This record gives sequence, C-alpha cells and structure tokens, in this order.
Amino acid sequence: MADRRNFLKLSVLSIAGIAGTTVMANGGRGNDKLPQNIIYSEDEPGRWPQKAGSHLPVITVNGKKVTVKTEHGMSEVHYIVRHTLVAENGDVIGEKTFYPTDEQAVSIFEIPDGYSKLYATSFCNKHDLWITEFEL
Repeated sequence: MADRRNFLKLSVLSIAGIAGTTVMANGGRGNDKLPQNIIYSEDEPGRWPQKAGSHLPVITVNGKKVTVKTEHGMSEVHYIVRHTLVAENGDVIGEKTFYPTDEQAVSIFEIPDGYSKLYATSFCNKHDLWITEFEL
C-alpha cells in the first residue's frame, strides 16, 4: 500500500510539474494543450471520450471553499483513487485518497489567499488521470 501511495504522490507532483513548466514555457498564458495520453480533460478525452462524464472532476466553489466531486461508481474493481487540487504555479493545495469501500469520491478544500486559477484532478484506477481547470 505504501508503494502505491508513493507512486500516486509522485504522479501528481509530476503532473503539477508538467503544468507549471507548460505555464512558464507559454509565458504564463496557461496550458494551451495537455500532453496526450497522460492527462485527460473535457476538451481532450484522448482514448476515453465516452468516459468524460463520469471521470471529470466537477467543481463547486463557495467563497474560499472548493468541493471536488467525481460522478463515478465505487467498487472493488473500478473506483476513483484520488483527488488532488493544484494551483497554477504547481503548489499542491490539497489531496484526498479514496478506497473502493467509499460511497462516493467527494473532497472539500479550503483555498488559501493568493490563488485564483486551479486544477482539480481525479485519478481512476482503470481510466487514468482527468483534470478540470477552474478559477475562483
């Protein structure tokens, strides 16, 4: 279990680094295009176009409180493993790991001052990493 957690943490930090590097390379304009077959989004669902509706993080913002929900079933063989909230500069704001026994994949994060553009990720054990970009 520790190896899996370390793998997930390394994966999220790597993705945050890719996002941060892309932002810097684009002169702060943001990520013009996500790396193919690594990160999936609503606009770029890659090999999983039929899975976007149940794998994309759905964001609700209430002041400085952000709720991330993935409309995905949870079972022993197919479930959402993790949510991570990453700032535009690559700072990891929060993360939550889920288990197949959890009823649903919902996370609530309190956003510190100084952040506006954020990325919510949802990692599925079968359908990879999905990202939703949003602003406060």
